[in-house]
Amino acid sequence: MSQTIKLKRAYEPPSKSDGRRILVERLWPRGIKKQDAALFAWVKELAPSTELRKWYDHDPAKWPEFQKRYTKELAGNGEEVARLREICAAKTATFIFAAKNEERNSAVVLKKYIENLS
Repeated sequence: MSQTIKLKRAYEPPSKSDGRRILVERLWPRGIKKQDAALFAWVKELAPSTELRKWYDHDPAKWPEFQKRYTKELAGNGEEVARLREICAAKTATFIFAAKNEERNSAVVLKKYIENLS
């Protein structure tokens, strides 16, 4: 499977090079209008659980443990992961996220997880 997955903040404007734009957040990003998001899909079922998101709270000290816990959640959600892999297959896909930190957020973990399955 040849695929390219990119990451982009929800607050950056859409571009043609994004390919299929997939929102990977459980909550809709504040201040973004649905028509402006130019989304192909919203996979809120694959976002971290509310409990995990609240526990992590973007605390850098919790990042290693967050990655483990979120990966475990993804492993238990095979059907939705398969659906996302299908969406990403042989097309450029961009995972859209809302977090300010571009290196430590759930989209980074999800991208790595999907790429490792390929």
